Amino acid sequence: MKLFIWRIVQVIRMSAGRGLLLEAVFWLGLARLAVLLLPFRRVASHLGTHCYETRDTNLTLPAAARALTITRSVQRAARNLPWECQCLVQAVAGKAMLRRRGIPSTLYLGVAKDEEANLCAHAWLRCGNVILTGREGANRFTVVSTFGDMHDEG
Repeated sequence: MKLFIWRIVQVIRMSAGRGLLLEAVFWLGLARLAVLLLPFRRVASHLGTHCYETRDTNLTLPAAARALTITRSVQRAARNLPWECQCLVQAVAGKAMLRRRGIPSTLYLGVAKDEEANLCAHAWLRCGNVILTGREGANRFTVVSTFGDMHDEG
C-alpha cells in the first residue's frame, strides 16, 4: 500500500495538470465502483441520451486541447492505479470530465467475436471527430449502443 501511495505521489508531482490528474483518479474510482456494483441500466442513465450521437465535426481549438489533456490525464491515472481500469471505466471517467466542462461527447459500446468465436465487448469515447479513449481496435467492433450529450455544440 505504501508503494502505491508513493507511486501516485510521484505521478502527481511530475504532472503539470495535477488537479486534472486527481480528478481523473476520482472519476476512474467512481466509474469502477459503479460498473462493479450497479446494474448497467443505472450506470447508463448517467451516460447521456441513449441512441444519440454528437456531431462528428472538428472541435474548437480550446475544446480540442482540453479534451486531449483530459484524455492524457485519464490514461495516465488508469496506468498507475491499483484497480483495473478497462475501456468502459476509462470512457465513463472521460465522459464525466468532458461533461463538467460542457464539451459534448459520445460513448460507444460495441461487440465482436475473437479468433475463437467468443463474444468480446469494448467501449470507446468520441469527442468531435477524435476517439479519445478505447481507440485501439474500436474499428473491429460493431456498435450496439451509443450515449451522447444532447447539449451538442453548434
